[in-house]
Amino acid sequence: MSLPRPTRPRAIIDRRALTLHLERLAETAHAGREGARTARAALLEDLKATLAAGREEIRRRFEDEGCRGAEVCAANTYLMDQILRVLHDFTVTHLFPKQTRTTGEQLCVLAVGGYGRGEMLPFSDIDLLFLLPYKTTPHTEQVVETMLYVLWDLGLKVGHATRSVDECIRQARADMTIRTAMLEARYIWGERALFQSLRNGLYTRVFAGSGMEFLESKLAERDQRHAKLGDSRYVLEPNIKEGKGGLRDLHTLFWMARYLYNVSDIDELVDRGILTPKAAGKFIKARAFLWTVRAHLHYLSGRAEERLTFDVQPRIAERMRYKDRPSATAVERFMKHYFLVARDVGNLTRIFLSVLEAQQKRRPMLSVPGFVMRARNLDGFVLDGRRLAVPRIDYFEQDPRALLRLFLVAHDQSLDIHPDTLRLVTENLTRVKGLRDDPEANALFMALLTHRKEPDSILRLMSEAGVFGRFIPDFERVTAQMQYDMYHVYTTDEHTIRAIGILNRIEGGALVDRLPVASRVVHQVQSRRALYVAVLLHDIAKGRGGDHSELGAVVAQEVCPRLGLTDEETETVAWLVRHHLAMSRIAFKRDVDDRKTIEDFAGLVQSLERLKLLTVLTCADIMAVGPGIWNNWKAALLRELYYRTVEDLLGNHATEPQDRRVEARKTALREALADQPADRVETHLGRGYPGYWLTFDTAAQARHARLIFAAEEAAGPDDRVIMVDTAVDADLGVTEVLVYAPDHPGLFSEIAGGIALAGGSIVDAKIFTLTNGMALDSFTVQSAEGGALDQPSRLGRLKAMVHDAVSGTVDLRAELARKARRLPARTKVFSVPPRVIIHDEASKTHTVVEVNGRDRPGFLYAVTAALTQLNVQIASARVNTYGERVVDVFYIKDLFGMKISHPGKLREIQRVLTQAAAVQALESERGAVVSREVGRGRRKPTRAAE
Repeated sequence: MSLPRPTRPRAIIDRRALTLHLERLAETAHAGREGARTARAALLEDLKATLAAGREEIRRRFEDEGCRGAEVCAANTYLMDQILRVLHDFTVTHLFPKQTRTTGEQLCVLAVGGYGRGEMLPFSDIDLLFLLPYKTTPHTEQVVETMLYVLWDLGLKVGHATRSVDECIRQARADMTIRTAMLEARYIWGERALFQSLRNGLYTRVFAGSGMEFLESKLAERDQRHAKLGDSRYVLEPNIKEGKGGLRDLHTLFWMARYLYNVSDIDELVDRGILTPKAAGKFIKARAFLWTVRAHLHYLSGRAEERLTFDVQPRIAERMRYKDRPSATAVERFMKHYFLVARDVGNLTRIFLSVLEAQQKRRPMLSVPGFVMRARNLDGFVLDGRRLAVPRIDYFEQDPRALLRLFLVAHDQSLDIHPDTLRLVTENLTRVKGLRDDPEANALFMALLTHRKEPDSILRLMSEAGVFGRFIPDFERVTAQMQYDMYHVYTTDEHTIRAIGILNRIEGGALVDRLPVASRVVHQVQSRRALYVAVLLHDIAKGRGGDHSELGAVVAQEVCPRLGLTDEETETVAWLVRHHLAMSRIAFKRDVDDRKTIEDFAGLVQSLERLKLLTVLTCADIMAVGPGIWNNWKAALLRELYYRTVEDLLGNHATEPQDRRVEARKTALREALADQPADRVETHLGRGYPGYWLTFDTAAQARHARLIFAAEEAAGPDDRVIMVDTAVDADLGVTEVLVYAPDHPGLFSEIAGGIALAGGSIVDAKIFTLTNGMALDSFTVQSAEGGALDQPSRLGRLKAMVHDAVSGTVDLRAELARKARRLPARTKVFSVPPRVIIHDEASKTHTVVEVNGRDRPGFLYAVTAALTQLNVQIASARVNTYGERVVDVFYIKDLFGMKISHPGKLREIQRVLTQAAAVQALESERGAVVSREVGRGRRKPTRAAE
C-alpha cells in the first residue's frame, strides 16, 4: 500500500543527505569491534537529531501553519519510514556486512498496525514485522537485534515480531488479531519479494473463503469494545480511538473492505461501486476530523492520550479556531461537531454493512436473535431478507407519512430497517417539515413516543436518521449538545432519550426494587401521554441563554397542541417542564422535618396528580443523568418528601401536640433500653431537647444512648472523652457517623474536615447539644462513588480521622490543602463562582443559607468554620455535589436560638461565606476564614428543630 508523501518532505528528513553523511562512518565501522561500537554511537546521535528535527518541523507545520491531522499522519509516517530505511541500510551494509547473502539471510521490514495504515501520530507506537523466508539465521538475528536496540535508544515504543512467511500465514489462520495485523502490513524496506509472497499467501491461503468469519469476528469485537466504554457515542469525555463513533469504528469498516476486496484506498471502494461518492466523502471527512483532534490531543498531552477529557476540550477548541456564540461556547460547539461526526460514523457502518450483505449474498449482519418468519401486516412496506424496506424508490415521495410509519411498523414487528431504506430516509428529510402540522403524522409520533416496548431504542434510531430532529425542530437544537460540566454524562438529546427509556422501564415494573413509589404511582396518573411528553420536553430549551425550565414551558405550550394533547394535558406538561427540578431541589436541599418545607411544596404541586407526575419525572430525569448519579439515599429523600406531601394534601398531617409526641418517643426508648438501669435511662431522657426526640426514630435513639453510656463508663472523674461510632445502612447506601464530644466552637467544621480527609462525602448532618453540654452530632456519609463506606479498614480510618480532628491532633487546614492539590488535572479546569443565597422564607424557625462553590476536599470544613466565626448555630445541613459544583444548605440560628433576620447580619453572613466558598480560600496561607484563629466564638447549646 502506497501512502501520500507530505509536502516539502526534505524539510522533514533528507534521507539522501543523511545517508551520505553516514557513509563517512563506514570506514570506522570496519575497524574492528571498537570501531563498530563508535560507528553505532555516531549513528544513534545522528538519528536522534534527525528524528527530533523532523518531529519539530511536523509540529511547527501543524501548530503554526494550520496543517491538518492527515498531513501530520503522512509526515510522521514518512519520517519514520526514512529513518528505518537508513537504519536498515547502515546495519546490513556497514555494521554486519556480507559479500553475498544466502536466500535464508534475506530480510524485509514491514509496518503493521496503525503504522502500517499510515496513521502515525506524534506518540503512536511503532509496530514492525521483520519478515524472513525461513527461520532466523545468526546474521538476520544480529541485524534485527541491532535495529531494535537503536530504535529503543531513540526513545521509541516499538512493538515487533520476527517471523517467516509460513509462520505468518500459520499464525494468521489461528489468531484473528494477528490476521488483522497482517491485513495492514505495509512494505518499508528490504526484500520486496518476501512482502509479495506474504500478501499472495494471505489472500489465497487465509483470507479466501473466510470473509464472513472475519466480518462477524470484527463486529463482535466492536460490540464488546462499545459495551466496555458505555455503548454510547454521546458520552461527554469520549475516547476518540476506541469509543463508539471513533477511529476504531472506521478502522473496522476499512479492515472489512480490505479483507473482502483487497483494496488499499477508500477511493477504490467507490470505483467498485461498494460506496457512493457521498458516503466515501463522509468517511474521509470523519477520519480527517478525528485525526486532527487526535493530533491536538497527543501534542497537548505529551503522550499517546486518546480520551477527550474536560481539561483539554477547551484548548483543542481554541486550537481548531472555534469561537463563542450567544447560544454556545467555543468548547460546546467543538464537542457538538465531534458528536455529529460520531453519528456520521454510525450511519456509515449501517450503509457499509448493507452493501456487504448484498454483495456477499448472506444473512443480515444486524439480524434479530430468535427471529421467526411469520405472516404480518407491514402497512405498505416489504421484507428484504429479514429487514423492513420500501417497495419502491419513490415511496416516501408518494407517501411522506411513511417516513414516520416506517419506524412504528419496524418497532411493532421487531424488525430491523434495511440500511438502503434508512439511506432513502436521509435523502427525503426535507419532506418531514410538511408533516409537522399533519394530525395523522403527529399521532404516529405519539404512538412511537408512548410505545409500550422500549421506545428509546426506536427514538434513538429516528434521531440518528435525522427524522426526530426534523419533526420536532426544538429537539434538533439540542441534538449533540453538550453541557460543559462534570455532572452530566451525556449530550442533551441522549439524556432525553435515556430518560424516556427509564420512564418506560418504570412503567413496565423493571425498576420496582429501586423505585417502588414511582413504579406504583405511574399507573395511577390520569394522563400517560402528558407524562411522556413532559419527559421529552423537560430539557428541550437548554442552551438558549435563559432558565431552561421557564423557556421549556413556553415550548411545551407550542408543541403539545400540535401533538394532539388537550388543553388540560398541555397545561400539565407546561407545569411539569417549568417545575421539573423542584422536587429534587427540595428533597436534597431542604429539611423535610421543617413544617414549612412541606407546606411550601404542597402549595406548589396543589394536587396528588401533579405530585405523582412530578415524582415519576424526577426519578427518570435523575437516573438518566449518568451511571452512579442515582443512589438509595436520594431515593429515600424523594420518598420521604412524597409521603409527607401526600399527608399534607390529604389533611392527614400530625395534629397531636408536640409534648405528647415527645413523650411517646421517650416511652418507646424506655422499652428499647429495658436492659439498662432505670435511673441511667431517666437521666438520659432528660438530656435531649424536643427537637432531638422528634428527629430520630427509636432504633437510632437507642444506638445513640448506648454510645453515651459507653462514653460515661470510659471517662474518668475529670475526663470527658470523645466517642466516634459508625453504622452502615446498606439499604440507603449510607454510613452514619455519630460523634459524642464536649461541645465547643468549630466542632462541626472539625468533624467535616476529618470525614473529608478519610475520603467520605457528607450528604446530611443533624446537630444537637444536650443539656449536659455535650454535643451529639449525626453525619450521613457516602463514599466518593456514591455508596456506603462499609469496608472495615475504611470505617476504622474514618473513625480515627474524625477522632483526631476533634481532639486537635491533626492540622486540618494543611492536610486538606495538600489533598486538594492532588486532584486530577481534568477536574481543575472548571470554574464555579462562589454564590451564597439566603432563603429567608424557607423556614419559620431557622435561617436557611445555601452556599454554592467549586467542589474540593475541605469545602464543607471551610464553610462551617466560617459559620463558627460568625457566631451562629448550625442545626442541620444538606450537602449535594453536582459534578464540579457543590451546594451546601444550612439551617442556622443566632446565639440566642432565634432566626436571624437583621439585614446587616445577613449581609455579613453572605460576605464571609462567599469568601469561604472561593477555591483559593482553603489553599491560602493568609486566608482569614480557614486560619487557626477561625471559629473561636462560643457555641451556645442548640435546641435544633425545637
